Amino acid sequence: MGEIVLIRHGETEWSVGRRHTSVTDVDLTDAGVRQAAAVATAVRERTFVAVVSSPRRRALRTAELAGLTPTEVTEDIAEWNYGEYEGVTTADIHATFDPHWNLWTDGCPGGETPAQIGARIDALLGRVAPLLDGGDVALVAHGHSLRVTGARWIGLPPADGGLLMLDTATISVLGFEHGRRAIHRWNAPA
Repeated sequence: MGEIVLIRHGETEWSVGRRHTSVTDVDLTDAGVRQAAAVATAVRERTFVAVVSSPRRRALRTAELAGLTPTEVTEDIAEWNYGEYEGVTTADIHATFDPHWNLWTDGCPGGETPAQIGARIDALLGRVAPLLDGGDVALVAHGHSLRVTGARWIGLPPADGGLLMLDTATISVLGFEHGRRAIHRWNAPA
């Protein structure tokens, strides 16, 4: 039985500034390029039956630098849609809009709710889980969408992704233990 390898994209100017970045198509910084290239070493021993990537440049560039060729590029693994909070930091949201706002429970005005991103990730997992009979699957994407992926894989609600920190250019591995879905590794630096 294969494993799902989650790869968060390398550093961007917006990730450094802690700005919510979903549809804005920012590229990797020089440090992000180095981080993404290091992912190649971390995954070189694996053979992937599928590589699924977000369509955002930062994810596609990370896949390329990691030596991975996407077999599918889909919005299903794209970042949480932040709607009106695109490009805004959590600190600014608290200061300007709502001091009690929490992405994981409230979602975003004009963007996605936790239930909506959860449904999107569930659909993706429904498609890739059968592929594990043939080997490993890589998902190259973003911090919040991959955190939701980890939570949904083990049967937790999307909001519980908020308990799973995820740094740029890290590797996480989802698999099975005694036939049950499990997280094998989380937030490991490349």
